[in-house]
Amino acid sequence: MSDLMPGPEADAGVGDSPADPVGPAPLGVPREPTGDAGVDALVERLGDVDHLDTDGHLDVYEDVHRGLRETLTALDARPGPPAPVPHPYDNRS
Repeated sequence: MSDLMPGPEADAGVGDSPADPVGPAPLGVPREPTGDAGVDALVERLGDVDHLDTDGHLDVYEDVHRGLRETLTALDARPGPPAPVPHPYDNRS
């Protein structure tokens, strides 16, 4: 082949060097605590993908998303102050 277009033999050594990572490598993205133990555990679970091939990431992401959604839903379900009760004789029409 020409100098501009190397032949297939040029790719033969790619990935053979010991410096090339063999498997998944952690991204090193820092995860800071939120102050909520449940949310912090879910965020830490994201670190599991550092050791998985990309085809395993989806299960972890879906699990974390489901947990965060449940946490937010639980916040909406907490009882708040009672709603005001309308006075039965307050008929101003």
